[in-house]
Amino acid sequence: MRLSTREAAERVGVSRNTLLRWFREGRVADVRRDRNGWRFFTPEDIGRIRAYVERQSPPPAPAAQASSPQVAV
Repeated sequence: MRLSTREAAERVGVSRNTLLRWFREGRVADVRRDRNGWRFFTPEDIGRIRAYVERQSPPPAPAAQASSPQVAV
């Protein structure tokens, strides 16, 4: 399976421009290109980029606990 840049960006949950910027800045290793110079993405590339996205995402905030009113005794 070969995916375009747009399809790859959708799969990892970022915009196409963000993905291209990551390549340009060297944050993510670039992928192979076809004979016309177009990038194509394999499932392994998607997994590698998705792992980068997960490392960059902040951990989820802890769930807010309902505070019970304190009663003075």
